[in-house]
Amino acid sequence: MGRLDGHVAIVTGAGSGNGLAIAEAYAREGAAVGIGEVSEPRGEAAEAAIVRAGGRAIFVPTDVRNWEDIDQLVTRTVEEFGRLDVLVNNAGVLDGYATCLDTSLELFEQVMSINVRGVFLGCKRALAEMVPAGHGRIVNMASVAGLVAMGGGTTYTMSKHAVVGLTRQLACEYGIRGIRVNAICPGPIATDLRRNSMEILGELAPEMSSAGVGAMSPERLAQIVPIGKRGSAEDIAAAALFLASPDSEYMNGSTLVIDGGWTAH
Repeated sequence: MGRLDGHVAIVTGAGSGNGLAIAEAYAREGAAVGIGEVSEPRGEAAEAAIVRAGGRAIFVPTDVRNWEDIDQLVTRTVEEFGRLDVLVNNAGVLDGYATCLDTSLELFEQVMSINVRGVFLGCKRALAEMVPAGHGRIVNMASVAGLVAMGGGTTYTMSKHAVVGLTRQLACEYGIRGIRVNAICPGPIATDLRRNSMEILGELAPEMSSAGVGAMSPERLAQIVPIGKRGSAEDIAAAALFLASPDSEYMNGSTLVIDGGWTAH
């Protein structure tokens, strides 16, 4: 038996990186998965991979900035699989470590729209299903940049602090209703987030290839991260699986830090 047998989960940004690893882990553990992804090729490939492995999945094209897309993602998933037990708000973008003065208003608005508005919309729509049912798990993807400064640029740091705050607020508002809301705060994880951020932001995207902990030399990385290496998407998926399972029943409003010891300094 899988740890999520009989469960239905939705994962946004599930076409690659952490989101794909989470969706695949959930499916392996018995959950049916709704894949929300802005890239149709990546979304279709994720659905196909899960189905080939014997899991159940449905891909719904989703731009988390749009309420209509979020509503359609949840509605179609519930229609297909009958319920909603878990939502992972994973979709997000980087800001290229842009400083305040280097951040255009347009870049600020788009990063906040994806990283904060998208999480809020996902929570709001999922809660409409979970509260009447009297149970549910929401996992919000924050970052070490949601706990400390200089884990990203000005807007990214601001957005991830907002995700942590929203997580704590909803945990207090809905814990008594059977809903558990927690956040994951990854450190430097080896994914395609930089490339995908540039694709999604288009001409607004600043240079993302040379800044940040993830782009440091191994020697410099070891000075910041005690483990001395970047983590993997599977590390994040393991945490997301724990937060979706009955094993985390008494966790609510927590920030689960997966950073190799970065924030222990």
